[in-house]
Amino acid sequence: MSVTAIERNKRRTGWVVILTAVTMVIEVIAGWLTGSMALLADGIHMGSHVLAIGLSWAAYVLVQRLSANPSFTGNKERVLTLSGYTSGLILLIFAGMIIAGAIGRFINPRVIEYREAIMIAFIGLGVNILSAFLLHHEHGEGDTNIRAAYLHVLADAVTSVAAILGLVTAMIWGLPYVDAIAALISSAVIIHWSLGLLKEAGKELIS
Repeated sequence: MSVTAIERNKRRTGWVVILTAVTMVIEVIAGWLTGSMALLADGIHMGSHVLAIGLSWAAYVLVQRLSANPSFTGNKERVLTLSGYTSGLILLIFAGMIIAGAIGRFINPRVIEYREAIMIAFIGLGVNILSAFLLHHEHGEGDTNIRAAYLHVLADAVTSVAAILGLVTAMIWGLPYVDAIAALISSAVIIHWSLGLLKEAGKELIS
């Protein structure tokens, strides 16, 4: 990968880390106060982005430093691939957390303040769309690290859409459990994407 591509992707991931960190704080607080499991799950998953995309950004910084070190003779590309693989694992872990939280909400339901929760979920979705635009890349670019970051924001966009649909359905028909069901559906999508990312990065690591 060229030095220019590494610098471009580092700058992209840096901006997305800032965006997701701010949105994470807003959604977690709003999800807790409004009682929405899907919104809280969206905020928690945003937290995984801060960690995972921050890891992607750090990988680019490390590769840049290794490139500037003439004594380093290893494969710098594997650093990016390993970062992408780790991001896939983080996606799986947080999907499990969302599932556990949704099951807990079935057991101990809470009153949901729907309008406030829906408003914040739309804000989260807007941030996800902006982040996806910043991280958009050609599929054949061969950078598992930027693909991992891109999948993280797409996964959170799915969670945001699921939260909005679940909240609207629950509010209109008085079915609060739909909110938790939406969280479970979005976690299934996240698991599917993370397994695909792990398979792709794993092949590169052992090749």
